[in-house]
Amino acid sequence: MATAVAAGAPNTGIDYGAKELKAVYFKYRWWGLGIAIAIHAAIIGSYYVAGLLQAEEPPMVMVRLMKYSDLGPPPSIAAANTPPPVSLSAPTAKPSVGAPVPVPDAEVSADQTLATQTEMSQAVAPIGDATGAGEVAVQQDIKIDDDTPPADFVAVEKEPVVVKKVEPKYPELAMRAGLEGKVWVKIWVDKEGKAKQVLIMKSDAEIFNEPAIEAAKQFVFTPAYMNNGPVSVWVSVPFKFRLADKK
Repeated sequence: MATAVAAGAPNTGIDYGAKELKAVYFKYRWWGLGIAIAIHAAIIGSYYVAGLLQAEEPPMVMVRLMKYSDLGPPPSIAAANTPPPVSLSAPTAKPSVGAPVPVPDAEVSADQTLATQTEMSQAVAPIGDATGAGEVAVQQDIKIDDDTPPADFVAVEKEPVVVKKVEPKYPELAMRAGLEGKVWVKIWVDKEGKAKQVLIMKSDAEIFNEPAIEAAKQFVFTPAYMNNGPVSVWVSVPFKFRLADKK
């Protein structure tokens, strides 16, 4: 059945329409799919081929087979543990200490004997002249007082306890001016429990420092103990200056 030709269109004498397109659609679809697969395979294959060409060949390891008889005898264990000989640059002299020296028979007394251990222990040492050159003077034990202050922190088993406490004197000038404050002092308590040194740690007003130091110097403590012995430590003590306490 011939298709109609539009008016004014040239007539080539070939009828082409939907029927013909449907007839060739399946054939060209498979041709196009095959060509696309071939192109992709060529691209991917070229990538792997280039990688194989650029890969380095693994190093060749040469292995030589030897017989047990070609190895030779093993080294000696005794020779391996022997230290190398030490060469001496100069000849050494023979030791002279403790070497017996022969004495002629004429100089040896037949009556000479050696004292036994018991006889030597019972012998009394001679007492020399006190005024002679061999004078030995015995001095009394010298008590060494450690004047070095202790560390800021000293581990103790028993801390010092205040035995005698002295209140500071309120300054007259501060009392008239109505000043109040608080002073923290640090007392060096020695091995006898006495205040050896006093330092100001913190103070609200300098006018209270001197009365606090004078009062702290009169404090008496029980000494601190560590390992069953007295030790010197630092003790902090606060002093409060309040006008209400003086009324």
